[in-house]
Amino acid sequence: MINTMMADPTFMLSFALGLLATGGIAGVLAGLLGVGGGIVIVPVLFNLFPYLGIDEAVRMHLAVGTSLATIIPTSIMSMRAHYRRGGVDMALLKSWGVAIAVGVVVGAIVGGVAKGSVLTGVFAVVAILVSLNMAFRKEGMHIAERLPGGIVRHFIGFIIGGFSVMMGIGGGTLTVPILSAFSYPIRRAVGTASAIGLIVSIPGTIGFILGGLGASDLPPFSIGYANLIGFALIVPATMVTAPLGAKIAHNIHPLWLRRAFALFLFLTSLRMFASLVR
Repeated sequence: MINTMMADPTFMLSFALGLLATGGIAGVLAGLLGVGGGIVIVPVLFNLFPYLGIDEAVRMHLAVGTSLATIIPTSIMSMRAHYRRGGVDMALLKSWGVAIAVGVVVGAIVGGVAKGSVLTGVFAVVAILVSLNMAFRKEGMHIAERLPGGIVRHFIGFIIGGFSVMMGIGGGTLTVPILSAFSYPIRRAVGTASAIGLIVSIPGTIGFILGGLGASDLPPFSIGYANLIGFALIVPATMVTAPLGAKIAHNIHPLWLRRAFALFLFLTSLRMFASLVR
């Protein structure tokens, strides 16, 4: 069934346009809100893949693995830009990087062997928490004056790495609000999160590729759970539209932008929860 649909030029054109639109939307939102594209790419692919006839057992794995692959080049570009402006806290990365990387490895192993429903549930739960934080957290609200040290810091890094890779996001969606909650300057948080995106996406992609080798019912041009067509179309669209999002951000009140995106995440979570109880 999949091969038949892939051989249909009309269908393939529609699929390609859908992937380009996914990248475009992800890029605009990344520029507008400073969130990683994965938080948009995963739910869009999750809803797009059924029209390919892709089996439900690999649908979420494929969305997560493809999203992680697209985050690699965008994270490199973003990190370089922030690093040139002194926006990457290298000291924090040195103290946090190992814990995040361990979390990524554990998350990739678990995600590679877990059922698709587990990945869907993880994404839905975390996304709804992120949406509530974006919608209701007041500006300047902190829970502490600095990020904890020692084992608590390592545990937070482990959680960021593990959940980010299982969700197919680069880490910024979790890192920025966590650092902000500990009185971390927002620009420094965003810049550091861009570097964390690399720590998450490279080993995460490798893990989902290895975990999907030999899996059945994968669409053509897939290496494990990473689809090359999605990668080739989403990445350039994201890079082109991210500056547009940043430009728009200066002309729209950020509060309403955050609330609109929070509503998108909330509805996405409900849709994913509904898919679990069908």
